[in-house]
Amino acid sequence: MSIPEGLKYTKDHEWIKIDGNIATVGITDFAQGELGDIVYVDISSVGNQVGQHEVFGTVEAVKTVSDLFMPISGKVIEFNKALDTAPEKVNSDPYGDGWMVKVELSNASEVASLLTAAQYKELIGK
Repeated sequence: MSIPEGLKYTKDHEWIKIDGNIATVGITDFAQGELGDIVYVDISSVGNQVGQHEVFGTVEAVKTVSDLFMPISGKVIEFNKALDTAPEKVNSDPYGDGWMVKVELSNASEVASLLTAAQYKELIGK
């Protein structure tokens, strides 16, 4: 299982990569493994301001639907349109082609509340 350094993580199993005031968000390798085969990603928050820990979409797997929680407050500026036709990218490449949204940060100080890779590994017992 992959847990890349240099990213931040949430207790809800989302990851975030911050580049200036833009962040890329997805779900972790652990989360996709727990969900199983992902068949649909529903993100209806593009253009909206979403607060930290608020739901920004859902991911549907064969046996369940799971809410996606925003790691940090910001405006959702982009959805990974490749997931419309290939949601399985979340399973095969959760930290790369399987990213979900890009967000323009509105409160960078919230980053301090996120987990490091080491803290996330401890959380999931790896």
